[in-house]
Amino acid sequence: MSPSAWSAIGPPSGASAAVTRRKDSKASCWTSRAWAARRRFPPLQRAQIVALACLEPIAEGLHITHWTPQDLARQAVIDGIVDGISPRTVQRILHDVDLQPHRTRYWKTARLDERFKERAEQVLWCYSHAQRLARQGIWVVAVDEIPNFQVLERRPIRRALPGSIEQREFEYTRHGTVNFLLFLAVHSGRMEVAVEASKDAKHYTGALEAFRRRHRALKGAFLIQDGDPSHTAGETAAYCSDCGGWWRSRFTPAHASWLNQAELLIRAFGHRYLKRGSWQSREQLIEHVLASTPEYNRLYAHPFEWTWTNQKMRQWFATHAP
Repeated sequence: MSPSAWSAIGPPSGASAAVTRRKDSKASCWTSRAWAARRRFPPLQRAQIVALACLEPIAEGLHITHWTPQDLARQAVIDGIVDGISPRTVQRILHDVDLQPHRTRYWKTARLDERFKERAEQVLWCYSHAQRLARQGIWVVAVDEIPNFQVLERRPIRRALPGSIEQREFEYTRHGTVNFLLFLAVHSGRMEVAVEASKDAKHYTGALEAFRRRHRALKGAFLIQDGDPSHTAGETAAYCSDCGGWWRSRFTPAHASWLNQAELLIRAFGHRYLKRGSWQSREQLIEHVLASTPEYNRLYAHPFEWTWTNQKMRQWFATHAP
């Protein structure tokens, strides 16, 4: 421990003086060790270790799927980069450049063509004008499903206590699945939910019609949805045509459902009301979700901050499109 990480402080309330750690002692310890690693291994060696970590292991004749500090330390010696190095030092070198080979994140490549640009422009226009349209009696409504949500029962659950985090039984009992359809009023951030017996065009259009009846005072709504088969089915298209233009469909581009703000709603609602739940039946879960919706609207609903405008999208598209 670096001497600077300790200090003598005055005794509180007449108590005897004591030597205590500073609040930043852990940070100081990490910094001093990282500084020692930088002194021992010059910039060229550190850069070579970083370059090694950026390679796929197969390039070094290994069949592992990703690097660990132990693997990198061993390979750095084999490649002659260093005479010897500990996995902990490798970890500090990677930490200095914010490189994390042990982590991964899924993503899906959008099809950057004129159809992408056209659909994205329509969706982003709706978001940028949602407040103005709402004042005219036209809502922008984003919709998305939580399909086949598993009804899981975990018993017992030991609630959190001082000094002990919540503990949940690993084993669970299945009670079937439930399909939820979530509506987001973009201008207010408020949500509505429908329970679908089946995820198909028939039940989807039934939920759309129920929403329209609840809000018959509106002049209409722009419907933001992805390219799910139930959304693009002929039955759904025929329904939207028959309702006199009340629903005005706007589809997100292929592989770009992240343009649908309803996905943000699903994450926000699911994190608070679904993530750690335990239910003994489908009916109990449905009752819970229906009761949670007004509470979410009262406590958490607000318009999502959306900064990706059409102008930014066009600049991005011009840079990345083939």
